[in-house]
Amino acid sequence: MSIPKSVTKAHATGNDFIAYLDSDGRFEPTADEVRQLCDRHFGIGADGLLRLTKPQYVADLSEAQVAACDDGDAEWFMDYRNADGSLAEMCGNGTRAITLFAQWCGVASTQVREPFRLGTRAGVKTLRPLGDVAPYGRDVFRVDMGSWRRGDLDAFTVTIPGTPGAARGTFVDMGNPHVVCVIEDAMSTLPRVEDLDLVTKPEVSPVLESDQNAEFVRVDEIDAAAGTGEATMRVNERGCGETLSCGTGLCATAITLRAKTGVDHWDITVRGGTVRVDVTDETVALTGSATLVADVTLI
Repeated sequence: MSIPKSVTKAHATGNDFIAYLDSDGRFEPTADEVRQLCDRHFGIGADGLLRLTKPQYVADLSEAQVAACDDGDAEWFMDYRNADGSLAEMCGNGTRAITLFAQWCGVASTQVREPFRLGTRAGVKTLRPLGDVAPYGRDVFRVDMGSWRRGDLDAFTVTIPGTPGAARGTFVDMGNPHVVCVIEDAMSTLPRVEDLDLVTKPEVSPVLESDQNAEFVRVDEIDAAAGTGEATMRVNERGCGETLSCGTGLCATAITLRAKTGVDHWDITVRGGTVRVDVTDETVALTGSATLVADVTLI
């Protein structure tokens, strides 16, 4: 087995992971091993696997990607795999979970606001620990998620097999693909956010060859004078199914809401908690908690 005997269970607002340190590149997992460990009945159970390693030990990276990590002062890399064993370009919640894990392993600073630069398949991300911050929780990190790209508003039709109605969706590229649907408005005939069946994979038209994460969001409140808003979101993730939270999906949601409302700063509640997302024309920042649950010894 190409997994170390000791792994750690972690989560970030309920988006849960199996994490381990691979400082010398000996433990690159196979897709079968990822599926086995992430299985919620026959394994430990998780939405994905986080391997904390050096960029030069990640087999699918190009020389240019390794060089970009070096240029960005990212000694460590988040090698993220979805629960189905597939590679993922990026995981916003995963960056927080793996940075808390890196602190626990002694390879990242615990000093408040001391930056930790983390390599990912979507580029180098900078995380800053903020400590405990209400209402977001304990061990809160602010992640500079970098640049983003949005398609035309409401360019896609999104349905859920077995559920009546449809919604309009907006494509957002966060290094991985998203289609964001604002529902409970005049353009949607889907049920309420809380009543959606997201065990069933949503269907998006026109079809995206890359597949996509699909987000469904309700605007709860807007304070135009303060430039802030509150929303509720659920997500079906590519390669995972419904998860309690999705960091890149939260960013994609705030980007779409900004385009529709002009509001830059959002508190978004998912089933795993509440996070803050701040959007500018150039970048987006994600602020939320992370938790280490347990160390697990594999037999």
